[in-house]
Parts: sequence; C-alpha cells; structure tokens
Amino acid sequence: MPSYYLTTFGCQMNEHDSERIRGVLEEDGWQPASGPETADLLVFNTCAVRKSAENRLLGRLGEASRLKKENPGRLVALGGCFAQRRREKLFNELPFLDVAFGPRSIAELPRLLANATAGSRSAAPAPSYSFESKPTLSADLPVRRSDRFRAWVQVMSGCTNCCSYCVVPSVRGPERSRPAADIVAEVERLVDDGVAEVTLLGQNVNAYGLDLEKDSPGRLTFSGLLHRLDAISGLERIRFTTSHPRDLNDDLIAAIRDLPGVCEHLHLPVQSGSTHVLGRMKRGYTRDEYLALAERLYEAVPELALTTDIIVGFPGEREEDFYRTTTLVERIRFDGAFTFVFSSRPGTEAAGLPGKVPEKAIRRRMRELVSLTQRLAQAKNRQLIGRQLPVLVEGSSRHAGGQMRGRTRTNKIVNFSGAAGAGQVVDVTIDSATSTTLGGRQAC
Repeated sequence: MPSYYLTTFGCQMNEHDSERIRGVLEEDGWQPASGPETADLLVFNTCAVRKSAENRLLGRLGEASRLKKENPGRLVALGGCFAQRRREKLFNELPFLDVAFGPRSIAELPRLLANATAGSRSAAPAPSYSFESKPTLSADLPVRRSDRFRAWVQVMSGCTNCCSYCVVPSVRGPERSRPAADIVAEVERLVDDGVAEVTLLGQNVNAYGLDLEKDSPGRLTFSGLLHRLDAISGLERIRFTTSHPRDLNDDLIAAIRDLPGVCEHLHLPVQSGSTHVLGRMKRGYTRDEYLALAERLYEAVPELALTTDIIVGFPGEREEDFYRTTTLVERIRFDGAFTFVFSSRPGTEAAGLPGKVPEKAIRRRMRELVSLTQRLAQAKNRQLIGRQLPVLVEGSSRHAGGQMRGRTRTNKIVNFSGAAGAGQVVDVTIDSATSTTLGGRQAC
C-alpha cells in the first residue's frame, strides 16, 4: 500500500480538516507513514491567517523539495487556506508541487492524486469553484480521529464578520450553518463510538443558524443547538470555539450556566482593549461593551474560565491604546491569553492602514503583555490548590514518573498521579499550579 505523511498548521478547524484528509486517503488505499522520508505522498494542510504559519510552512516545503528530488515519484500535495488563497499560482511558485486543494475540496483529493500520478500537475481547484456552490463541508466524509474519547464537530463554515486584518472570509467563504439534525446525528454516532467530549467548531459559532431563513425546517440558534446536544445520553462534555463577542447573547450565557454538559469555559477573543483600535479592526464592539459582557458572564457563571486572543502592534496602536489593553486584561483577569504580533495579510484592509508600529515598541509591548497574562493566569490557577476537580483523562502525561494527563471542565490541563484510564472522568486533588497547568493526585 502507498503511504502518506500529513503535516498540519493552524487552528482547530484545520486539525479537524486533517482528520478528514486522513479518512479520505485511507479509504482510498493509503496508509500513514512513520515520517516524511518513507512516505510516497507528503501532504501539508496549511494556514494563511498569520505570516508565522506561512514561514513555518515554507521551511517544511524546502524539505519536501529535497525529498522530491531524491525520489521524483513521490507526490507533494498542498491543502488548506494557503492553498485555497494562492490556487493556480502555486504551481509556478512551487515547481515540485503535484496537487493543491482548498478546505472544501478534500473529497476531490483521490481524483487529484490520480491525475498527478498520471502526470497532470494542473490539479488545483477550477476557477469556477465558489464558496456558494458548496455551502458546507460534507459531514459524510470519512474521519480518522487521533483521540478515541474526544472529537471535533464542525457546526458551520466560513465567516461574515470581515475584520480588517483577517483573510478567513476570502478563503473559507461566508457563514454557512449545517442542519441541526445532521449535527445531532453525528454527535450521537460519536457517543455510540465511545466519545465522551465534543468540541463544536466554527469561525464564529455564536452565529450558528443566523444565515438560515427564520422559517427553515428545524432551524435552531446556537443556544438551541446546545440544548439539543445536552440531551444526548452518554455525552459527558460539550465545548465550543470560537465565539465572537458581538453575537454572544443572553440565551447562550444561560445555556453555559444551566446545561450540565456544557463546560464552564469560553474562548472570547478581545483582540484589543482600545475602542480606537477595535474600530480600526472592524470588530463591531467597544471596550466598554466587551467589559460589560465579561461582567455578565462572570455574574451568571462564577466558575467560568475565560480565555482570549490579543493582537499587539496593530497599525495605529498608540501607547495609550496598549495601556487600555493591559488595564482591560487586569480587570477581567483572563485564565489564559494567546498573544500575537500583528501579521499583515495581503489583500486585507489592515495591510494598507497607516501607522505602522516600530518593531522595538512591539517587542516591548509583547513582553509586558505576556508577563501580565501569565502572572494573572498563575494567580487564578493557584486558587485551585486544595480543591478536588473532575478531570477527563486523556492519556499518559509527558511528565516523568508515570503520571496521567487530563482536563478540567474549565479546560485546564492537569498532570496527576493515579491509575485512571483514558476516557474516564476522575476526581483529582490539586496540589500545584503554574500559569498553564495544574498538578495533583487522583482522589481515593
């Protein structure tokens, strides 16, 4: 059997797309290879959201070019958002490339590979391909999950927010919701297969159902979908990502508060604490509106773990804007924050904005912000020392000493001593804490 080696860059949606890529390939007769050197096919599932991801990809493509020279019969395939964005240009830029396909063309991969094997490199998606013609990625595609007890479930595709810095709407298209009945049926199948936790995926899950006509049969809002999924017997936990502050309403807050299966964790990107910068980003909310939303969340769900994304060095970000970001972080006390340096993406509005921030100022601001978020996260985690928390076991920890690894309902990683097996939910007494992990022992 021919073998493949898959490398994934980017977000959870890309991780889930890679599960589909593996499923499609293995049903087509390919088997996974132990490394790129032994593979007959190299597949890269790419990201175009940040320049750093593209830089890492280019490094790996250099290796692919070398391996192709060593074995001209080896195939190289490029998928994902970067491939979707570049399309036909890729074959001129990467002469060793055999196949290119976008996120919604995964089902075409066997045909594209067959064409490449026959000597045709013109395997990119046809120019007539449109997002509107394929509103969602088929849930019928085979999936090869790497985790037996946890699963991604895509509830919608695309994004219609059009933030000034983001390429997602141009590569994944506008928001399109999957039928609720299809999602419920998929989750029921996963639970029957032993899955204990699902994570619902969408570029903006809060907008689920809003693109459908109000009189569409079976139409649900996102909170309504959570109610349907919470009623599935045997499903321990429901997570979801990513949420947009503009579309997070009281019904969703009530669902997090009231539904036993919905975890007390919310990833809610703020991106900046300055209303001035948020306006330039076209985020659709102000600093005060985000603060008020966080206050409502904490009031409804006191145990909520709130995490976020923050961009540093957006064009026009002044010292006073950065100060407003740090004061917002101090006020909300996030449980964790993914901090990014602004990445200019060709074709976006932000790429042409004036007010480039000096590199020296960006580096200083990033150091200050990372230090602040880590200090606050560690302080919150230390408050958990001495408590007993339910932990879903994921498997063996990377730590020495035969420890296990799992997550709390609030999505905190726990390394603990005990005899629990993967997929079990056990009580763990917390003994130690860092900014990113907890340590403990399985309760008797």
